[in-house]
Amino acid sequence: MSQTPADSHAQPASGRICGVFSQKRTQKIGAGTTARRTEVVTYFWVEEREGGTLLVQALAANDVPFGPKSEISRDELLANYLPEPQKTLTRAVSNLSPQELEIQKAVARGDKFRKRGESFTAEFEYNKALSMDEGNVRANFGIGLCYIDRGEREKAHEVFERLVKLDAAFEDEHKHLFNEFGISLRKAGMQNEAIDYYRRALELSPSDENLHYNIARAAFDKGDARAAAQYLSSCLKLNPEHAEARQFVDYLKRKKMGAG
Repeated sequence: MSQTPADSHAQPASGRICGVFSQKRTQKIGAGTTARRTEVVTYFWVEEREGGTLLVQALAANDVPFGPKSEISRDELLANYLPEPQKTLTRAVSNLSPQELEIQKAVARGDKFRKRGESFTAEFEYNKALSMDEGNVRANFGIGLCYIDRGEREKAHEVFERLVKLDAAFEDEHKHLFNEFGISLRKAGMQNEAIDYYRRALELSPSDENLHYNIARAAFDKGDARAAAQYLSSCLKLNPEHAEARQFVDYLKRKKMGAG
């Protein structure tokens, strides 16, 4: 018999569901000409109790359960949530110090307001977290995205300078925010920052073909087709089947750009 997504998720010896699940939804951010739609992924800790009741609790920064718990049925879980077997809880809430817990709460509130497009309120919450831990990766990403969305490039550059010095900003657990920040830099016309940002990531992951591709995009937007072609070549050496890079190379050839 084939397994459902929930059945294939890691379960304790008792057979009860216990693990991380996610929800994905498309959300509008901003207004007017700056409005855009983005996919928002929210993670939850789900635990099945005796009698089949499922308790769901949102995960804040660093995969720590945060906020109230709610009850859902197994049918609701299967219909509305996706299992995330690769994700685990990093630390129990009971192991957090009062200050760490306050930081987590502030970042979670900042994320919530930023996703709603309320960037000034989000900035206030992120600053609250940064006042207690200036190296908090999620708070730095969050406040940087607020600045970029509002076109405050000098402030965004200051955040960029902090982030490129934080090795943790380039770890897999922050991949979603890492990607969003890099794309936002490029689209905001901050190509130099975007290129330096991806080059910093290359120092830690030189075999990631997508980083080479992203630098090529930023270099092309900057008007440097030759550099774009060079990074596309590097991308395709690592992954000859990279579809977007192949299409980009074909475009450069048609336009007779990047040669020499």
